[in-house]
Amino acid sequence: MSERAIFAAGCFWHVQETFSGLKGVLSTASGYSGGSIKDPTYEMVCTGRTGHAESVMVEYDPSVISYDRLLEVFWDMHDPTTPNRQGPDRGTQYRSAIFYTAEEQREKALASRDRLQVSDRFKGRRIVTEISPASEFYRAEEYHQHYLRKNRTASCGI
Repeated sequence: MSERAIFAAGCFWHVQETFSGLKGVLSTASGYSGGSIKDPTYEMVCTGRTGHAESVMVEYDPSVISYDRLLEVFWDMHDPTTPNRQGPDRGTQYRSAIFYTAEEQREKALASRDRLQVSDRFKGRRIVTEISPASEFYRAEEYHQHYLRKNRTASCGI
């Protein structure tokens, strides 16, 4: 039986490709989470006024890859100490966020964040990652799905 997790770590192109390459990940989808507008478009989200973050839904087989491992990959792929920014991308739509789909995910996300915060990795910098319950996930337009795979010369700037 598969499970789902939703992560936001800046440009969803990079996030999707990173998770897609992991053994045990069955599928990924770029989309929008955490906002207040129903059925947002990329253009709407880019204004920063919908409250959505560029996110990736990860469907995975927990018998092959654990949620804890997905969290490790999430923390490694971006800088969770920069509010509303990753690389050159700026705005609330590029915030660091974990949208949990179950209480166990919430507990694991909080514990992993707290362990990382007291480690030496981000000395003197506070982790600002939002950890919130998942709301509606809106799949992004088709041209965003596996964008980096389809456009080998593109970059997210991360």
